[in-house]
Amino acid sequence: MPGLKEIRKRITSVKSTKQITKAMKMVAAAKFRKAQSRMFELRAYADKMQSVLSSLAGSVDTGHPLLEVRPRKNVEIVALTSDRGLCGAFNTNVMKAATRLIKDLQNDGIEVGASAIGKKGADLFRRRGFNLRRSWTGLSGRISYVNAQEIAKDIIENYIGETFDEVMLVYNEFRSALVQKVTTVRLLPLSPVSAEETEPNEMRAEFLYEPSQQAIFDRLLPKNLEIQIFRALLESQASEEAARMTAMENATKAADDMISSLTLQYNKARQASITKELMDIVGGVEALKQ
Repeated sequence: MPGLKEIRKRITSVKSTKQITKAMKMVAAAKFRKAQSRMFELRAYADKMQSVLSSLAGSVDTGHPLLEVRPRKNVEIVALTSDRGLCGAFNTNVMKAATRLIKDLQNDGIEVGASAIGKKGADLFRRRGFNLRRSWTGLSGRISYVNAQEIAKDIIENYIGETFDEVMLVYNEFRSALVQKVTTVRLLPLSPVSAEETEPNEMRAEFLYEPSQQAIFDRLLPKNLEIQIFRALLESQASEEAARMTAMENATKAADDMISSLTLQYNKARQASITKELMDIVGGVEALKQ
């Protein structure tokens, strides 16, 4: 059984850890509110832009490189994780889904490449021996639209150059402070909305393009890809801070429980020590009487 001094040290150590986890929870809560606000501001715009372009893509007369559907010979999987840990199963869930998707595609005879946004995803891909084509790190906590533009530019260049035929993004979609859902979306090629998918009470509109259909798609399709990537980055950031906030709250509660257990153990050990000392004193007195 550990001595009193050792138990006191452990109690002090756990109390210090509790202070750290409590402070980290407060920091994560502040960052979460900011990230959540940015995400909600963009979400409606991103959804509407994707919907409009998917609808327009269904009525395209001339082909566009970003709408071209090619046989699935090479597929690129982009996993969106964080740069830092201490956020529960946030990164693990994304990487499990990405790894499962890669193995399923490989079983179908499709060549798969991988890219990672976030240090945790890049490290795991390297450890597992996957073909990591590109990685972007250092974005956590300071995401900007420029980051989305950089990622979109790389994806577009490689898609047009036929390095891969399809691009899938795996990330955590924010649902609530307690729920983050791992989501897989196809970034390229853009899926057009067919006539069968149109609501029965909706009329398919005929559009007049000015200056031209090609010029509009040349401008809007890359912009849409940037917006969808930026939206995923913000969703992931809000999910990360929410997950970290929950993880730190659970860690703080665990520290409280451990402190209570150690305090009880300390009191029992102290009581046993005092009892032993009293018995020694009583034994000494009895010996003197004899």
